[in-house]
Amino acid sequence: MGLTASVLAIDAGNSKTDVAVVTADGEVLATARGEGFRPPAVGVTAAMDALGDTVTRAYGAAGVTAASHVSACLANADLPVEEERLAAALHTRAWGASVDVRNDTFAILRAGVAEPRGVAVVCGAGINCVGMRPDGRTARFPALGRVSGDWGGGWGLAEEALWHAARAADGRGGPTDLARALPAHFGLPSMYALIEALHLERVPPSRRHELTPVLFATAAEGDPVARTIVDRLAQEVVTMAAVALSRLELLEEETPVLLGGGVLTAGHRQLDDRVRELLAARAPKAVAHVVRARPVLGAALLGLDRTGAEVAAQDRTRAFFEG
Repeated sequence: MGLTASVLAIDAGNSKTDVAVVTADGEVLATARGEGFRPPAVGVTAAMDALGDTVTRAYGAAGVTAASHVSACLANADLPVEEERLAAALHTRAWGASVDVRNDTFAILRAGVAEPRGVAVVCGAGINCVGMRPDGRTARFPALGRVSGDWGGGWGLAEEALWHAARAADGRGGPTDLARALPAHFGLPSMYALIEALHLERVPPSRRHELTPVLFATAAEGDPVARTIVDRLAQEVVTMAAVALSRLELLEEETPVLLGGGVLTAGHRQLDDRVRELLAARAPKAVAHVVRARPVLGAALLGLDRTGAEVAAQDRTRAFFEG
């Protein structure tokens, strides 16, 4: 019979997957990185097969064959019914005796706190927010885009910038330097040329996200329209955090609010300052922190929480990923 680890930690995002094999005393035996986890695009079985390649490499490097518990924080696990379906699929793989599946935003939250308590807002390709208390209570949003009331995220910001730039170029909207900066990023002379290139996919749709940094750069140069978009994002981030804090009855307690994802960790001064200003007004006892630790740390800590590991074990795991 092969050796067994305590926790198999999985952080599976749209663009990449990180896996860690952790002992009961917090030693990280091995890690592995694989491709993104996209069940909506490829199907659950194919997504699990790709994940299995990464898990197999991690288990092989660790010299183990299974774990006592699988702690999986997965992209596209936006609804409880999706978590249940993915948990069932993980059970069939027999990578561990027990399985917990959560949305990957929970990994950001747990990576940023010493105990499972607080609220996390993640703004990467999309935007999401979750909160949790040590007693197991959680707060969350469907985070399915505009259909579930969301605004923001890298893709949404790029589309908003394009909308304003297009209207500025043809006269329907007020002037903005976005009308010059966006097409210039792709070496094109005008918004009309960019619109045509995007429509005919001469500029691949996957490259639209490149316009988000252009938006922030234009805002930093003082463009009023770009600055308005950034301010709106700050408002959305704080609104989600404040609602989650309220649901968990944490507005009157000093509580960490963790900020993660590529947009919120990029150091955009206007966005950072505005988020803190608005948060101080709506949730004065909240304490904002930017989380730059690898989210797989959060998945590992959630697994160690579940297995009843000592604080010293959790500190050892944290030291491995933050050291």
